[in-house]
Amino acid sequence: MKSPLVAPILALVLVGGFATACSDDKEKANAGEPATLAPSADPSKGLAEDPAYKVAESSPVEDSVYPNVGDPGVDALHYDLELAWDAEERELTGTATVAFRATVTAPEFRLDFGKPLEVTGATVDGAEVATQHNGNNLVVTSPVVADQKYLLVIDYAGTPEPTPAPSTRSDFSTLGWTVTDSGEVWTMQEPYGAYTWYPVNDQPSDKALYDFTITAPSPWVGVANGEQTSSAVVDGNTISGWHLDSPASSYLVTIAIGDFVKTEDETESGLPITYFTPRGDPNALERMRFTPEAMAWLEEKLGPYPFSTLGSVVVDSKSAMETQTMVTYGNTVYALSDAVIVHELCHQWYGDIVSPTDWSDVWMNEGMTMYLQGQFQADDTGESIDSIMDKWALQESGMRATAGPPGAYDPRKFGAGNIYYGPALMWHELRLRIGDEAFWAMVRKWPRVHAEGNATREQFLGWVEKETGEELTRFFDAWLLGTTTPERTD
Repeated sequence: MKSPLVAPILALVLVGGFATACSDDKEKANAGEPATLAPSADPSKGLAEDPAYKVAESSPVEDSVYPNVGDPGVDALHYDLELAWDAEERELTGTATVAFRATVTAPEFRLDFGKPLEVTGATVDGAEVATQHNGNNLVVTSPVVADQKYLLVIDYAGTPEPTPAPSTRSDFSTLGWTVTDSGEVWTMQEPYGAYTWYPVNDQPSDKALYDFTITAPSPWVGVANGEQTSSAVVDGNTISGWHLDSPASSYLVTIAIGDFVKTEDETESGLPITYFTPRGDPNALERMRFTPEAMAWLEEKLGPYPFSTLGSVVVDSKSAMETQTMVTYGNTVYALSDAVIVHELCHQWYGDIVSPTDWSDVWMNEGMTMYLQGQFQADDTGESIDSIMDKWALQESGMRATAGPPGAYDPRKFGAGNIYYGPALMWHELRLRIGDEAFWAMVRKWPRVHAEGNATREQFLGWVEKETGEELTRFFDAWLLGTTTPERTD
């Protein structure tokens, strides 16, 4: 997500994988050893017991910041979304096939689903079931048993509406399915809002695999996460297939529908890149051409890119979002600095391949990504990283006073500068304390720990202490929970 604009010197974006770690690798990762990542199998649609879904098994939680979104009783494994968009009527028709694991035994289960959309049919394992749509809660009346897997199919239609954002930022006020004046569509949904266009367990601890089939009026096309698997024009519509082979939190999923031009590129390491930019906007495409250079810098710092595909789509938004494998940029992208693009791509390592379990820990995504942005700025301009941190520190105390500590922020001010700059300063202080070699080794290693999963604050900070050999409880508490900015090293 694009960062708040703090001052001219801080025109920054904050946003937020080789795909699957095998079971042996995940055991290594949980022990603090890097996993050896390999591409996942292509899950067979329609089979809730498909072993390819194993990588998507999660331990969902009730969010401490936004408890009314998400349900820990459901562990979604795979979403197969068939979406048809009528741009003239502004109507979405969809079928969501959701393979999930029940985490509790109960007479019913719940997903998040936007009220403007209406369910036209529902089955569980092929049997018709009743549903109740209460606000943004979709209750499915079908008994489930803990640790058993089920296949839910929901048919629905209607005119989606975005949901208000719990934020005071100027670059976005709503979340989810957004329609332009011409009928084109884009979606950004941090911390929630995926439920505005499909039934979903809309909390970051529940990662799942995805397949998409998007029907749009030709020559428009539908863009989503992962690899484009098909494209065909049928009866005046473009039908596009997409497959995401690495589990993603719902806020990292994207859909864009519009008159896009597809351009292919590749990174220095040979990874293919696909850009989708608005037809007739060469400035957007030119800006995206910086991606290979940004990736070369990031791979030097962080190791190989953690997913199997990489792309970007430029939409009619003022913000940007680290949507997994397909980064979503607003249409002012050509005005962004190189450092901002580095920030967006860095989230693929910090926030996407390993995501926070709870929204109280969004600083885990933004702090390190912000710090890497600052380091790139230092390398690119010749200014010292210490000088950049000194400038950021001038702003940090005001952010902390306005929106709260980074690890205990005001829920009404999601995405404020406090979750970016304070944690970035914290990581710089740790670097000064342990030295460059130990610091960069830690930064490079973490994204491969809990790869394709989630981490809690305790897991992350405990791992840092183990890696560095330092007792850091007071240090982290001061930076993450303190009401005032801690003293910095001279």
